[in-house]
Amino acid sequence: MPAATEDRRIAVIKALAHPTRLKMAEALAAKSLCVSEIHALIGGDLSTVSKHLTLMREAGWLACEKQGLHIHYRLACDCLDEFLRCVDILATSNTCCKP
Repeated sequence: MPAATEDRRIAVIKALAHPTRLKMAEALAAKSLCVSEIHALIGGDLSTVSKHLTLMREAGWLACEKQGLHIHYRLACDCLDEFLRCVDILATSNTCCKP
């Protein structure tokens, strides 16, 4: 695997490897949310929420669009549920989901 591809793969995985970002991704899997809704869900500093969103968008997990005065975020791909199911299987049984 080329080093650039490996680096990109690591960035995509690391973008979910934080409790706050994982919580954001799970919320966005259900529906699109504006920054203020995400901030209300996550709490903390608005600038920190914004940094998390930027990192996830740059990794490819999120897409955003401006609607009036608000920026709305949504998942950019629909594979998150499948990915997290596999992670959950490994986390609970320490075995792969496929034989």
